[in-house]
Amino acid sequence: MKVIRIDKNDWAEGIEKIRKTYSLIGPVKEKFYHIFANLGSGQMPDMEFTNSRISPKYIIYPQSEIILKCSMNAEEEDYKIYREPEDKEYKEKAVLGIRPCDADSLPVVMRNFDTDEYKDPYWLRAFETTTLVGLACDAPCPSCFCTSAGSGPYNHKNLDVMLIDNKDHYLAEIITEKGEKLAEAAGWQDKAEGIADEIAKRKSDAESKIESNVHTDNLAKQPLLDLYEATSIWEKAAFACINCGTCTYVCPTCWCFDIQDEVYGREGFRIRNWDSCMYPLFTLHASAHNPRGTKLARLRQRFMHKLKYYVDKYENGIQCTGCGRCVRLCPVNIDIRRICNMMNSYDPETCTCEATVS
Repeated sequence: MKVIRIDKNDWAEGIEKIRKTYSLIGPVKEKFYHIFANLGSGQMPDMEFTNSRISPKYIIYPQSEIILKCSMNAEEEDYKIYREPEDKEYKEKAVLGIRPCDADSLPVVMRNFDTDEYKDPYWLRAFETTTLVGLACDAPCPSCFCTSAGSGPYNHKNLDVMLIDNKDHYLAEIITEKGEKLAEAAGWQDKAEGIADEIAKRKSDAESKIESNVHTDNLAKQPLLDLYEATSIWEKAAFACINCGTCTYVCPTCWCFDIQDEVYGREGFRIRNWDSCMYPLFTLHASAHNPRGTKLARLRQRFMHKLKYYVDKYENGIQCTGCGRCVRLCPVNIDIRRICNMMNSYDPETCTCEATVS
């Protein structure tokens, strides 16, 4: 893996060069928080941010996306025949400053959108045309637990380039061919030699700042029905829940969606929108029966999916990268770290569990 040095005096010039080839997306301040947004001409990403309030998953997986269109004019040949919009393009884009935990969410989500049986062309084409330029995290948030959730502040395995802020310059690890192509387009070719030990120390220092963790070693061993029926967990957790769905919308690994058909003028649209398992309507049948008609059932579904169903199905860790957004933003302080530890330590014989967050 090659490491290059990018002088911050040359940063803006390199950004303008790659703007000729890529659409650029990066962190920008919006009122009190940062979001990832398209960078207009001359606009630079704010690389001083901690993390965005909402995960940047919408870059690959838009919150609302027109996937098909049709004519509603009976005189036209393709009347009511759905086709992919002609103006739907997948241009090369570069995401600047994405944190490792958010990049690590993409292969988790891909397991849902890229299977042997089904392949989602919209998600996959958006992913294939995206280059991820990550920013290592030297000051993790207090609610972060990425190191025990399969990620980490310096984890670069799902990035194309990883930037390390080093005062007057960036150290850039070039990880993939996509990353090499972007660095060449930017003119960033100044190799940094003999810095492996420095990077290793920076990584160790960042990981030592993670203040909390989750225990997942026993989740796969737990009998599924025992956890499902663990009322000592679910009644406590659901008591305060208001089913607002905030946790699902800010989460980088939630993938639930709904499909709506709408008509505007003489055009019909098939639109995919984010949805949430925390909403009563999500599982409401046409018969009016709802298999998850209570907030306890909906909350249990969310955590069982992330911490048990996913674990059992994919055998590749939990459906979480430890970004801590749901912990910070839940209005009633429901904490996934606490619930994970309760599920991990649950004893069906005594119906007891350890509820601490360490």
